[in-house]
Amino acid sequence: MAETRQVDQITGVETTGHSWDGITELNNPLPRWWLWTFYATIAFALVYTILYPAWPMVSSATSGLLGWSSRGDLEASVAAAKAADAGRLEKIAALSVEAIDGDQELRPAAIAAGKAAFKVNCVQCHGSGAEGGPGYPNLNDDSWLWGGTLEAIHTTLEHGIRYASDDDTRISEMPAFGRDGILDRGQIDAVADYVLSLSGSAADQQTAAAEAGRTVFAENCAACHGETGGGMKEVGAPALDDAIWLYGGSKADIVRQVTAPRHGVMPAWGARLGETTVKELAVYVHSLGGGQ
Repeated sequence: MAETRQVDQITGVETTGHSWDGITELNNPLPRWWLWTFYATIAFALVYTILYPAWPMVSSATSGLLGWSSRGDLEASVAAAKAADAGRLEKIAALSVEAIDGDQELRPAAIAAGKAAFKVNCVQCHGSGAEGGPGYPNLNDDSWLWGGTLEAIHTTLEHGIRYASDDDTRISEMPAFGRDGILDRGQIDAVADYVLSLSGSAADQQTAAAEAGRTVFAENCAACHGETGGGMKEVGAPALDDAIWLYGGSKADIVRQVTAPRHGVMPAWGARLGETTVKELAVYVHSLGGGQ
């Protein structure tokens, strides 16, 4: 027996035959424009999966008839950028850091490139603002262990500090005065008081302990840190007459460093980044305001 078509008396439209709480559902057909749009999206999807990478395989995906890939597109963009920048890079590679810094056209470009390299390679230790931290120098101030000139910064970046894989790395070693028995605890306490007096950190700069430490300092420390504690960049010895401390400036920190010194290590970036990037980094670091 054939089904009887049900038609809504008000609209004259056939219903689906379903009813909920006395409400029937009209069987209005979909608009033609909507149907054709839907069919077009299906056709577009099929064409797309044929032309571009789409269907996953066991270890890869279909490559598509056009052979396009996001990796290849990126490589082409990078190659185009390098080609456009080739002239500038050649100039930087050929010039000294002083010449780059003095060139009004190259200097801004070198600073921008150095800043980008700094964010990738240096912020982990020196901080995003190059402000440093315990054991990591602040690059914004005027205190430089190995000198803050452009050439000195470039040499430090290129060869690193105490980096075993580079024969020209910066090397300085402070003796472990306490651990190796060079000084006793009383002498270490006295020299710590004297060092605090040099920077004006001691409550009384003329205490007997500080005066006793003066002799200890002259006999054991002045050869590297200078007679007045001004430091010596030739050997990477920090100045002790300012308020800048790499490992802390309290008496306990100084006693700890004299007893068993900590020695930081910085990679030789020349071997890792190449001469051009190292020059750009040197110009950028020098531009932060603390360069000499």
